[in-house]
Amino acid sequence: MTPEPDAVRIADAVRAVPGVSGLHGGRFGEIATLLPPRRVTGVRVRDEDVTIAIAARYPVVVADVAADVRAAAGVDGRPVHVVVADLVEPSTVEEQPKEKVS
Repeated sequence: MTPEPDAVRIADAVRAVPGVSGLHGGRFGEIATLLPPRRVTGVRVRDEDVTIAIAARYPVVVADVAADVRAAAGVDGRPVHVVVADLVEPSTVEEQPKEKVS
């Protein structure tokens, strides 16, 4: 099994999971799959396992999002490690209507 199609497919599937704000590369960008000429950040596919790092939307039940990410990844025969590397808060600033200047 080659990592090329899997990493891209997994990344696309994980981004579509409710509660996932996006993929996260880890503190030093170490969670990635290198596919020359690009890299798939947030998904590391290896022969022995798959690691997926995400930023989740707050509020969220982390265990539920992790289970949904594992299911969306659709990986058989390898452990799938899900890392919730960040929580993204909803915007607390509401956009105010602009006043007309007469």
